[in-house]
Amino acid sequence: MKYLFTLLSLTFFMSVFAAEKDAIIEGDSVNYPIKSNGGMVASQEFRASKVAANILKNGGNAIDAAVALGFAKAVTLPKAGNLGGGGFMLIYLAKEDKTIAIDYREMAPSQATEDMFLNDNGKASATKSRFTTLASGVPGTVAGLLHALEHYGTMKREVILEPSVKLAEQGIVADYPFLDSLNARKKRLINDKEVARIYFKSQGDSYQPGELIKFPDLAWSLKQIQQQGSDAFYKGSVADKFVEYMTKNQGLITKQDLANYEVKEREAVTGTYRGYKVVSMPPPSSGGVHVIQTLNILENFNLKDAGWGSAQHIHLLTEVFKRIYADRSKHLGDPDFYPVPMETLTSKSYAKQLAKKINLTEATPSSEISATEFSGNESPQTTHFSVIDRWGNIVTNTYTLNFSFGSGKIVDGTGIFLNNEMDDFSAKPGTPNAFGLIGGKANAVEPRKRPLSSMTPTFVLKDNIPVLITGSPGGSRIITTVLHQIINVIDFDLNISEAAHRPRFHHQWMPDRLLLEGGFSPDTIRLLQTMGHNVQPSRASGSVQSVGIDPSSKTFIGASDPRRSGAKTIGVLESGQLIEN
Repeated sequence: MKYLFTLLSLTFFMSVFAAEKDAIIEGDSVNYPIKSNGGMVASQEFRASKVAANILKNGGNAIDAAVALGFAKAVTLPKAGNLGGGGFMLIYLAKEDKTIAIDYREMAPSQATEDMFLNDNGKASATKSRFTTLASGVPGTVAGLLHALEHYGTMKREVILEPSVKLAEQGIVADYPFLDSLNARKKRLINDKEVARIYFKSQGDSYQPGELIKFPDLAWSLKQIQQQGSDAFYKGSVADKFVEYMTKNQGLITKQDLANYEVKEREAVTGTYRGYKVVSMPPPSSGGVHVIQTLNILENFNLKDAGWGSAQHIHLLTEVFKRIYADRSKHLGDPDFYPVPMETLTSKSYAKQLAKKINLTEATPSSEISATEFSGNESPQTTHFSVIDRWGNIVTNTYTLNFSFGSGKIVDGTGIFLNNEMDDFSAKPGTPNAFGLIGGKANAVEPRKRPLSSMTPTFVLKDNIPVLITGSPGGSRIITTVLHQIINVIDFDLNISEAAHRPRFHHQWMPDRLLLEGGFSPDTIRLLQTMGHNVQPSRASGSVQSVGIDPSSKTFIGASDPRRSGAKTIGVLESGQLIEN
């Protein structure tokens, strides 16, 4: 075990060194956030970041830039950027001092049933819920992005979509990040004739770095949306192709399902932590509730004195993580279908109850932790981006197809990948989904219901200044990844770049294992094992994309996580010059 962790530690810091080297060549140390005075964007894909930065440069606000970025990622980051998925967007309008939480999560088709993913023996079928046409919920991305633009943007739809249309028409030069994601899943992807035709060569061979790949079908879909808006996707020519595909392939999404899709504006979940205000996404995201719940529990302890990376730091957070994920399994779901006890879960008094149950010297086995009973009512391949404009408006957005490339299927003639978000429902109470998350009745399949999500777009304010605007992909690890970023900044006084570079750890109650990235001391690992933790090595976790305002200098700051190649933070100066990291 010791040698395995030493190897993981070396691998992690070699990847960080590689990221530092690239940043230094561009003239900015990765240890510090990039700075600008005219706006900032951080995303997981450099071409999409450039699209958003140019929108800011040309006078667009943060919402304009975010929507342009979202559509561009459908071309440049097909494993997660999408037209066929859904997500959550958190907006802050500086002039109005107003926060808007936009829920554009996928919805279950009207013909969906609670037992649709059970086999003949009554057991949950992973194949049905992940790799068939049945796995797809009604997409929300197009409606959600255009809703944000129409209500809070300043630029015309035709202008905002033009960069993504051009990217699809003219093609992109294949690079290692783009090809690596395809080749890692080639065996699954080439089984779909449309995916094989578009993303691989005629004999199934992979493209090579430097070769141009064009996407005429996706360009057609984007043009329809550019010209006709949401109606093209939900009622018009794109919808017709979706329905034809579903009919031929035993899918459930109908023309009526598409026409009836709804974007919902919800009230953001808010809390306080050591003098900071924390704002995040409400259900059907579980992220915001459990970020607030975790921070409320941690206020009862002194993390700073424990020291970053100490056994006490890791032990305490792990014990908190176990308890929030236990509550998630029972109490979280679509609030339109289930009375989520948000007020209780996010209360300081409930947090104190949970804090008293934590043993500071010994791990509590997950088998001895269960969701609290209340009286009364109540993939890893996701992608995140954060934007702030010169006026102080902000957008933090996470959207996904669930798995990389969703179900691995493309609707004929559209270039659009289908999501497999139906797997985020509880196919059967007590049965884990693809990320090992256990759910119950609150997240059971129902027609027009939205599956529970871990996506956690979040911003943190100090004296009404947004000091951290962040979020991450990572499936079930999204919540803990975002929490590490917040805690590293507030409790350990790290800047947003340093915070992103520190190794992370994760526990989600079930299975009972503490996953550590490389980079933690062997002595710390031994102490954790002595305390009773089932410590296991972990792959790199998440990819936080953070921007904010430096309270002292009042300049914009931004940083991208080094864990996934291709990410890019770009600042816009008042002169219009772009600076990159």
